Amino acid sequence: MQSLSVSNGANWSFRLTTTPRGCISQQTFCVAFGNKKEHKEHGGSLELDPTDGLVDSNSRKLNESRLPPLVSALKASAEENAASFHFPGHNRGQAAPSSLARLIGARPFLHDLPELPELDNLFAPEGPILEAQKQAAELFGASETWFLVGGSTCGVQAAIMATCSPRDVLILPRNSHISAISAMVLSGVVPKYIVPEYDPEWDIAGGITPSQVEKAIKELETEGLKPAAVFVVSPSYHGVCSDIGAISELCHRNDIPVIVDEAHGAHFGFHDHLPASALAQAADIVVQSTHKVLCSLTQSSMLHLSSNLIDRERICRCLQMLQSSSPSYLLLASLDAATAQLSDRKGTIFNEAMELALETRDFGVISELVGTQSIALAFNLGTKREHASRLLSGLKYLSETLSHANRLSAETEANATALAPFDDFNVVLNPRDAFFARKRKVSFEDSLGKICGELICPYPPGIPVVIPGEVVTETALKYLMHVKSKGATISGAADRLLSSLIVCDV
Repeated sequence: MQSLSVSNGANWSFRLTTTPRGCISQQTFCVAFGNKKEHKEHGGSLELDPTDGLVDSNSRKLNESRLPPLVSALKASAEENAASFHFPGHNRGQAAPSSLARLIGARPFLHDLPELPELDNLFAPEGPILEAQKQAAELFGASETWFLVGGSTCGVQAAIMATCSPRDVLILPRNSHISAISAMVLSGVVPKYIVPEYDPEWDIAGGITPSQVEKAIKELETEGLKPAAVFVVSPSYHGVCSDIGAISELCHRNDIPVIVDEAHGAHFGFHDHLPASALAQAADIVVQSTHKVLCSLTQSSMLHLSSNLIDRERICRCLQMLQSSSPSYLLLASLDAATAQLSDRKGTIFNEAMELALETRDFGVISELVGTQSIALAFNLGTKREHASRLLSGLKYLSETLSHANRLSAETEANATALAPFDDFNVVLNPRDAFFARKRKVSFEDSLGKICGELICPYPPGIPVVIPGEVVTETALKYLMHVKSKGATISGAADRLLSSLIVCDV
């Protein structure tokens, strides 16, 4: 993380990640603005407009008779003058913790209700949840949609568990989100990894190609095996997309379902300049983080089904096992509201965000920062022109004040390329067996040749260097030391200083 302050008083916090060649499908934008809105205190309480600054003018104009189904049901239930003898313990805000109530107001607590009959049951919906999910399925082009309150993590886990049984083989990119690794631990799936192409200039991994998938399928055929599913991450965290249409066509010829982690692509297909969605490209199961680029609350996501290859009842069973038995109706209602917001302005909702993103990209800020790092930016529905102007001011300041001595020399870049993520890994145990194996801690140097017991993933570039069950190689150790020396954050390792590693004692 690199920080700087500019003269206009805004606090800028840049996560120096990467974006490939101006791609703006989804890039994470980590800028903290210093603006604060003052509120007046009255009698020890804080008066807040619960919608102030949180909804756009179009949402305010929405006639209450047109409220989306679950939002409408939640509103009606909260407005009842009821004597409540049910959970949660704050009792419709009557006992809301004052510190939080002063921050967000009392109304969120008023609407934080349990699974009352009029609010429907997430795991056996017959009323407003069912209707809300149907409307989402129609909007996104799915045959069926499930609302998720455990983020895309539980969606990815459910998708893999619904398609794969213990000892089945799953084809997936090696740089998949940790949720895919945890799904393999839960299900006992055996991975067949594809290593995406690595671009040292941008210091990011690309997508996976149809030819890589075809090669993996054929390699399994020579062993008498057939994958239970193919898992693809598209777009990646940096906005890189894979050719889902071609991968789906290839897999479907072999009756293999395609799962797409589209966590960062819920907006795809809703603007002419955006890629087609995975559902439009014939993917079978698609998981989207509706809260990332769209506007639902954090932790709320959706799982979409569009396939005859997958048992929907098995998806239901997996979701019921993985999700909370006390789902937040605030999260569920936010998914319903986000669907309605997108539906109301389906053809134009991203116009302003796209215009600002294109204008900012045309400023040429990325080309001013040379080397293996550039900046990933996500322009969303809440991005305003003033925000973009402040961003450009900060980037200009950063570019003008960077010392040439801090930029990588050609020789250093060559060394970094030589140490780039590699494909010489050796899987000895599947992730589940490695997870449950006895483990011990050894020094970093003594881990060479042993079976890794933890997922070690430096960021950047965000590619797992060692996954549980793989042999620790000399190349892996050198690469970890290299990226650590460059300031990379080591994710997944019990010892973030990398003085020791956890290995399987087998």
